[in-house]
Amino acid sequence: MTGSRRWTLARYPAGKLAESDFALLADGGEPPALQPGEVQVRNRMFAVAPTIRNWLRPASGWHRAAVPLGGAIRGMAACEVVASADPGFAVGTRMIAMSEWADRSVIRPAQAPVPVFQMPEGMDFAEAMGPLSLNSLTAYFGLLEVGRPRAGETVVVSGAAGSVGSVVCQIARITGCRVIGIAGGAEKCARVLAVGKADAAIDYRADDVGQRLRELCPGGIDIFFDNVGGDQLRAALGCMAPHGRIVACGQISTYDRGEAAETGLDMMKVVYGRIRIEGFVVGDYVGRAEEARKVLAAWVRSGDLEVSVDLRSGLEALPRALVDLFSGANRGTVLVVND
Repeated sequence: MTGSRRWTLARYPAGKLAESDFALLADGGEPPALQPGEVQVRNRMFAVAPTIRNWLRPASGWHRAAVPLGGAIRGMAACEVVASADPGFAVGTRMIAMSEWADRSVIRPAQAPVPVFQMPEGMDFAEAMGPLSLNSLTAYFGLLEVGRPRAGETVVVSGAAGSVGSVVCQIARITGCRVIGIAGGAEKCARVLAVGKADAAIDYRADDVGQRLRELCPGGIDIFFDNVGGDQLRAALGCMAPHGRIVACGQISTYDRGEAAETGLDMMKVVYGRIRIEGFVVGDYVGRAEEARKVLAAWVRSGDLEVSVDLRSGLEALPRALVDLFSGANRGTVLVVND
């Protein structure tokens, strides 16, 4: 097996992310000698997620996956084992794992920062990284297990045109809730209505989000599924119904600023409103992944769930794909194929 290319961090981004923050390097031609418990994988497809931006800054206590200067960029990937020193992962095993932005990587599954999901027989990479992906599982468990929706409730979703948010909107509708999505720009709001099947959409670039929430939610917000944080979180908190639930999934509004989020929340509103704010990570539900995938697959077959995919090609496309997430140039879940 010949050498491998890998994307590394050339410099810490100064404010907004740029393609020049990355450098593509080539390794030598010899495969590494595996230690017990390690596998070498060929990375076949990458999911480009906003949270990767969080790791591209100097390490601190809250960046568990911070990338050092010169270190390899990491993200979720669909992989195929090509050499193994782990008896639980034979050559040919296909899996979803945290891997390097590289042609090939060495992974230690038992110590992976995100639990490794082995792909069942019959599932292809596009399906595993699209409608049945970790993004869809995040939406599924975040809404159903953390938000706990009840029919007739009002659910508001920020980042509603994104890969997680769009699925949250659709699952909320399936459960009988009234759904309002927040997105940036007329085109994305149209997608929230057409693909997300929301009852209403708020354009945070053109609308006063707080005012529109008060108009659309006269009885208050029962569940706010937050992918964005910042001003949208503060606006939603001001409109929460008593005993409302805020599902803290992401803070994309702060990722490209190079500093930690400052919420500025009215915590007495939380106290008097008896509002629950709960964060989660999808890895907490790794043991229930197949249960969720069966339900998601049934919804896809019935036409109740649609997942938009922005498919790109080539390892060299990865930095541009990540930059596009923060400029709004993507069209759904961004996947990069590495043939």
